[in-house]
Amino acid sequence: MFNPLPVVLSFLLIALVIFVLIVLIRSVRIVPQARAGVVERLGKYQRTLNPGLTILIPFVDRLLPLLDLREQVVSFPPQPVITEDNLVVSIDTVVYFQVTDARAATYEIANYIQAVEQLTTTTLRNVVGGLNLEQALTSRDQINGQLRGVLDEATGRWGIRVSRVELKAIDPPLSIQDSMEKQMRAERDRRAAILTAEGTKQSQILTAEGERQAAILKAEGDAKAAILRADGEAQAIQKVFDAIHAGRPDQKLLAYQYLQTLPKLAEGSSNKLWIIPSEVGEALKGIGGVLGNVAPDAGDSTGGVPRH
Repeated sequence: MFNPLPVVLSFLLIALVIFVLIVLIRSVRIVPQARAGVVERLGKYQRTLNPGLTILIPFVDRLLPLLDLREQVVSFPPQPVITEDNLVVSIDTVVYFQVTDARAATYEIANYIQAVEQLTTTTLRNVVGGLNLEQALTSRDQINGQLRGVLDEATGRWGIRVSRVELKAIDPPLSIQDSMEKQMRAERDRRAAILTAEGTKQSQILTAEGERQAAILKAEGDAKAAILRADGEAQAIQKVFDAIHAGRPDQKLLAYQYLQTLPKLAEGSSNKLWIIPSEVGEALKGIGGVLGNVAPDAGDSTGGVPRH
């Protein structure tokens, strides 16, 4: 006769083993590094789990989804913002934040990422709304600081710390962009013209300075050359004068030198009239006297009759 008792015991044993495994699985929890978990006991906050191994009471304790404690970066879509001068600009923002209190981030706010996004948008509109377009484009550090201060103060009670807020892009309207590009192009052209004019002016100044220095150096060279030539001529004259006086020339030699100098005075096609110095007449007289004295001597030597 078949006995069903062993089969029932086998099923009970298998069910018991499965139950024990389920209890063990639900009792043992491992929390990774840089994560945190909130434990609820019978629907009420019981404790916050830190990284490591922990034991829970099955069917009594419930572990909520783990929270990431690392710094997170969230980029929000562009938001239209009206500036003080009534221009609509599109601004992209990036928020760096970190969960510091898992309990507050779980129970104080339903969705902290959405809350940070909305708070960033409203704060950005308040800050940029008090600035004109030029200030908004050039005051990013100031806007970032104000946004961070407001967000960090508001999100502190949510267990979140906002470390940085960055404006990724500020896009003005297309018409304003075209005007800004034209203005920048005109400014660059003006600077280029100024630089070109300054370069031309400097080049002309340097050229004039070089020519002046060259003229000064040439004049100084000519003056020194004239001085050297005058010194040379003076020394030559002095040497000739010394040589003449050292030789003690007589009247005959001087008369002969006068006669040799006369042809040189008549050289050149432009010499139409030249004046004979009065000393030439004296020289000619001396030569005539010399020749007159020489002729009788010659006659006596050739045809003269000796006197007794």
